[in-house]
This record gives sequence, C-alpha cells and structure tokens, in this order.
Amino acid sequence: MVRPLMALLLFALPLAENKQASAPPDAPTYTANDELKMPEDYREWVFLTSGVDMSYSATNSPDHSVFDNVFVNPSAYREFRKTGTWPDKTVLVLEIRSAEGAASINKRGHTQSEKLTGLEVHVKDTAKGGWTFYGFNNPSTGKPFPRTASCYSCHEQHGIVDTTFVQFYPTILHHAKEKKTINPELLKELDPPAEPAAK
Repeated sequence: MVRPLMALLLFALPLAENKQASAPPDAPTYTANDELKMPEDYREWVFLTSGVDMSYSATNSPDHSVFDNVFVNPSAYREFRKTGTWPDKTVLVLEIRSAEGAASINKRGHTQSEKLTGLEVHVKDTAKGGWTFYGFNNPSTGKPFPRTASCYSCHEQHGIVDTTFVQFYPTILHHAKEKKTINPELLKELDPPAEPAAK
C-alpha cells in the first residue's frame, strides 16, 4: 500500500514535468544571477515593425537619424494572433541601428547601419514579476531596468495592449481590434491627428 505522502509526491512529479515541458522553446532564459540571456537567433523570429527617428517628445530633435526594429518570439506571435494579447514568456527585442546615407548605389534616403547602436528586450514572465525591460551593455546578457525607470510608466500609460505599443505594429494591430483587447481608455490614441480647419 502506498503511503498518502508518497502518493502525493508521485502525483506531483508528472505535473512538474508537464509544466516544464509546456514552456515554449523560444522562452526567455536567465543566468544564475537573474540576468537575461540574449536570444542569439532573434533575427529569425517574427519581424513586427521598423520605425525611423521615433520620439515620444515633440520638442526633441535628433542629431542623427536612427532606425528601430522590433522582433518577437514565434510562440508569442502565434498566440497573439489567436487571442489579441501576449502570453506568458513573450520576448520582444528592440534593436537600434544608425541611418546611413549614400552607399553603394543608394543616392537618397537611408539604409540601416550594419553595426547595432542599442539593444533592449521586453519580457513578460510572471515568475519574474510580469513585464520587465532588460538593457544589454554586453552582447550576451542583459540586466533588468529598475522599476523606477520611465519606460515602465510610459508603457503603462500608453501601451494599448498589455502595456505594449501594439499601436506601432501594423501587421498585428487588427488582431487586437478584432479580439477587443485594446485598452478602451487608449482607443483615442489610435485616431490620426485632426487636420487643421481651413480658413
């Protein structure tokens, strides 16, 4: 006869194994001191958008042009398409590259620099307290930004889906609209600015 405690342990073991097995292969991984390991293959992930000279302040003029590119892990992308929101273990990678001018046969406009000028990662991990931003001063591991950093309050105030800027991701915004997962208080931010009245 199996003792009650032993039976409980035997029952819990398969559950633990199933829980571990359910983590997607592109889930975030960490070092022993809680730094985020940079996903080396993120450029093989789903590309969400690219912006040029984006700024959340109308008064600041950039001294040089930059591109930002956003990638998301495929498992999170597939779930967002189904539900209109991000699942646990979502990883959003923001890479920043300088804008370059005339090069090769390009005579006007800008291309992106080969060298990265910045890299940030936004991770949804309930085991780590929810959404966390990580900065990478070295290419392999990133440290979490303190919760007092302005990026957290900005995303909480203006992120239209689960504190993320889906309003800037044109290829998936319609999924959030269809699933009605957009923060209703922020719907007005989706409207284009009104044209000035004709005199």
